[in-house]
Amino acid sequence: MEDPSGGRPSIGERIKLAWQATRLGLIFALGLIGTILVLSLPQVQNGSTFILEPGDVAPQDILAPYTLDFPSEVLTEQARAEAAEAVSDIFDPPDSNVARQQLESLRAVLDYIDSVRADQFSTPEELIEDLVLIEEVSLDAEVAQALLDLPDPRWEAIKLETTSVLEQVMRSEIRENRLTEARRSVPRLVSITLPESQVVLVSNLVTAFVAPNTWLNQSATEAAQNEARSSVELVRKSYAAGETIVSRGDKLTPLEIEALEAYNLLKPPEPWQTIAIQVLLVTLLASTLALYAYRIHPNQIKKTRQALTISIMFILVALSMQLMIPGRTVLPYLFPAATLPMLLAVLFSSGMGIMSALVSGALAGFLAPRGLEFALYTILSGTMASLIIGRAERLSSFFWAGIGTSVSAAMVIVIFRFPDPATDLLGKATLMGAAIINGLLSASLGFGLLLIVGNFLGITTSLQLVELSRPDHPLLQLLLQNAPGTYQHSLQVANLAEQAARSIGANPLLTRVGALYHDVGKALRPQFFIENQVPGQNVHEQLDPTTSASIIISHVEDGLEMANKYRLPESIQAFIKEHHGNQKVRYQYHAAIEAVGGDKNLVNTHEFTYPGSTPLTRETAVLMLADGVEAKARADKPQNREEIDKLVRWVIEDRLSNGQLARTDLTLRDLDTIRSSFTNTLRNFYHPRLQYPEPAEEDTAPAQHPQDSASNPPNSS
Repeated sequence: MEDPSGGRPSIGERIKLAWQATRLGLIFALGLIGTILVLSLPQVQNGSTFILEPGDVAPQDILAPYTLDFPSEVLTEQARAEAAEAVSDIFDPPDSNVARQQLESLRAVLDYIDSVRADQFSTPEELIEDLVLIEEVSLDAEVAQALLDLPDPRWEAIKLETTSVLEQVMRSEIRENRLTEARRSVPRLVSITLPESQVVLVSNLVTAFVAPNTWLNQSATEAAQNEARSSVELVRKSYAAGETIVSRGDKLTPLEIEALEAYNLLKPPEPWQTIAIQVLLVTLLASTLALYAYRIHPNQIKKTRQALTISIMFILVALSMQLMIPGRTVLPYLFPAATLPMLLAVLFSSGMGIMSALVSGALAGFLAPRGLEFALYTILSGTMASLIIGRAERLSSFFWAGIGTSVSAAMVIVIFRFPDPATDLLGKATLMGAAIINGLLSASLGFGLLLIVGNFLGITTSLQLVELSRPDHPLLQLLLQNAPGTYQHSLQVANLAEQAARSIGANPLLTRVGALYHDVGKALRPQFFIENQVPGQNVHEQLDPTTSASIIISHVEDGLEMANKYRLPESIQAFIKEHHGNQKVRYQYHAAIEAVGGDKNLVNTHEFTYPGSTPLTRETAVLMLADGVEAKARADKPQNREEIDKLVRWVIEDRLSNGQLARTDLTLRDLDTIRSSFTNTLRNFYHPRLQYPEPAEEDTAPAQHPQDSASNPPNSS
């Protein structure tokens, strides 16, 4: 509701607003700077560029970011090398001088053998030794003996055959690398008319003089190879978007390095460029989350504790991502992505949890090598957890939120990894297991952190509210024992307020628990409050108006003292402090005016005014209205719907005209919805009952007990 005065804020209020804005700005800057710093920590790889060389092992699967066709120097060089290797070596023509030289050498050896055969003065042993010592031919003693034993005609035939065979061999092309092959061909060229033993003699003599007669022409060969290389066209290489360039654990080849260079994946980014990108991304994500929180939860986000909590949690999430995601294969899928959405869904709303899932998913996609897959993995699991957990009014909410997280994460794995042939069966099973563990880990961390955050920062969680709503709570037991009428009154108000809060989208559980404790201060002096008094025995009739008002007003301060003693959360203490706002105790105030002859100036208004502040939230405003409606309904006892509706309208208009709702965001539509809810609930309280006929006196007289006549009518206020 707007300030009815419509005036400009005072200087003090403007200073307070400026300090509040400055404080929130500092917290926002803290979140930005902290997140940027943790993203700047050293990492295995930055997910977009790599420092790799041929022979290095790929740290992760590297996929083609987009379709690309490029000329490949590596493949072209391979094709050119193959073309050059296919070119045969070029040799010069056989050199006839080599053949003549070898024939002359052979004839000289044959003449020497003739002279040895004709020697009549040497012994046989000396003759054999002379033949064995011939340097040009390798003859053993057996072959030497065979040469000496040949008859002259046969020796002459061998000489002729030896010269003829050597001439035939040397006429062909003999290369250095084919010399052995040429020597092996000698026996095939010997005349078949010679005996086998003489063929061996001819082969031994000829083989010794077979020599290369042609040599490699290096310049001609290189020219032919260069021509073959130049004739090869440029070879191109292409990749489809998402195709694996290199798999994790494989050694990189020059071809894969060339592909990474073509995609600029080996180009390390400039430090200033990396910092600028991180600053832009974090600023965009943080601004989106902050703007959403400011628009949807303005009252909560303006509180230092809540804003600081979000900033710190966002920094911790970024730090966890930086340590677990870049350069990893399975570990990123164990990252508890749904923890932050669960916490914010419980502390704020499901929408806040979903927004945090979107922001976390965008950051995870930026860090992960498979950006789209992991972004959806994070977003969908966090969104599902936020929608399932709701207000987390039961411990089982965390269990089902964890199950929903696991199912969502597993479905993303099925969608992206099962059709992927690069992921084997073991890899798919590992990722599915990681997805299941992710959900359970997120739920466990969410529950533990919720207790820490709630207790340390004074944020009331639904689990705490459920615990506080138990009838066996010590403070409620004290209220029930000391002031049973007030306890019943609180239950009635709780029912009224809870239904109304639910109808306008406020927190019904918080409203109900606040209603249960809003009048606990009356437990210290219950006899001064009409709902705990015996009809006809009102102690205020013996007190002066100022004292009476002081006692009644004191139940607010007494309630706050008891709330501190029993460590009630601040959100519950707000109901105690604000349920009367700054209204006056009307009955005592008017009695005081009458006592001084009707002159208001003689009455100190402050002594008859509640010290609390007007309601600051929708929930405390609903309680104020429910408290007034219930008290007036017990006093007036409406008989039909029209009377109930009139009563409710009067209370709402009275609080509205007195400015009690000016600091809340309740709209006129909300007030009309609250009025309708109160009316319907009160109709159930005061519905007409059948009037049974009184039993005859003689039917009841025998069963009458003396104490039955002492029964009291219901309490009223």
